[in-house]
Amino acid sequence: MQKTKQDYLKETIEHIDITKYDVVPMVDAMGNMAFQARNLQNAARIFDMMQQDKDAVVFLTLAGSLISAGLKKTILTLVENNMVDSIVSTGANIVDQDFFEALGFKHYKGTQFVDDQELRALMIDRIYDTYIDEEDLRICDDVIAKICDSLERRPYSSREFIFEMGRYLADNEQYAESREESIVYQAYKKGLPIFVPAFSDCSAGFGLIYHQYHTKGPKVTLDSAADFLEITKIKLEHQDSGLFMIGGGVPKNFVQDVVVATEILEKDAPMHKYAVQITVADERDGALSGSTLKEACSWGKVDTVNEQMVWAEATIAMPLIAGYAYHKKNWKHRIEKRLNDIYVNENVNA
Repeated sequence: MQKTKQDYLKETIEHIDITKYDVVPMVDAMGNMAFQARNLQNAARIFDMMQQDKDAVVFLTLAGSLISAGLKKTILTLVENNMVDSIVSTGANIVDQDFFEALGFKHYKGTQFVDDQELRALMIDRIYDTYIDEEDLRICDDVIAKICDSLERRPYSSREFIFEMGRYLADNEQYAESREESIVYQAYKKGLPIFVPAFSDCSAGFGLIYHQYHTKGPKVTLDSAADFLEITKIKLEHQDSGLFMIGGGVPKNFVQDVVVATEILEKDAPMHKYAVQITVADERDGALSGSTLKEACSWGKVDTVNEQMVWAEATIAMPLIAGYAYHKKNWKHRIEKRLNDIYVNENVNA
């Protein structure tokens, strides 16, 4: 019997709530083990050090399909409790997954053992063992195009555009319930900047090309150089900084490069003081995602005093590291930095 779309899209992905599970004793015990258990405990300790350093700016980077996998509430907990001050992400996490769910759509439990031709015929997209309704995703694309059409025709940094996405959610009461658990929306309210350096590489790209194709004259465009300058200004104004990096790729390199950028601008800013990375990538092929934080020191990007690589899958390691720091409660001394306010007087929306 032929399956229907409803047969596949039945069970939704549930986002884990790290506030419910005090993992501190277990993670500390892992420090007396070996291999990645000991690395994870040290990474958790360093992330907690970032919380104790109330003046340091903490950057969270996101690569890989994290929100669709159930990590949205973990990230929201970090945002809402001032445990991170800025986010650098792939477009998929912010647009296809978080903003997508803010519009009221869901990700569904699936399996990798499936006929992908059948999924294609039913307009179901697969991320390993997770399903997305392609028809819902196209509505998300259309909303991005609608936001483009509503804006002044000029170049925008991704931070500016994502701010406008948050404003859209705030201005439309039909999303009053679904937006509350949105990273984009909560970051908008807290003045927390989100950067997506490769912004067109996601559903936002489809919305942007639709807008540009159908718009005569000046158009909304994305300015990646503006992204780089804006995030560098954060480093210039808050010299002590820490990195909590989930995956690698463009977000990892982008946030590390700000230290080098300060040198290009002939300003004085130290290497990132703290750094933790969770990755499954191998360093031996010379690619960025698996390159060690010690290697980054040779480029002048990351200090090696408080840094730790954790070779583990993000859905396992991130809740443990984030949960450890949450239940240690040192974040209670940190205040909302509202880094978007840096740009208020620079003729950009913040």
